[in-house]
Amino acid sequence: MRNFINLFVRDESAASAAEYALILVIVGIAIVVGALALGESIGGAMSGAAACIDAGTSGACASF
Repeated sequence: MRNFINLFVRDESAASAAEYALILVIVGIAIVVGALALGESIGGAMSGAAACIDAGTSGACASF
């Protein structure tokens, strides 16, 4: 039993798993933040393009 406890205490595989989990959480948060930022930007661009299409050829959307 003492040998089992000593091996359990010296086992570092759980520390590696915790480090990988922390990296995955950080990457996941970065992906979510990036998706939200791009989503708003793309949504604005699509709304502008839709407004230009609705305006027709009146020349009101020369910036696109």
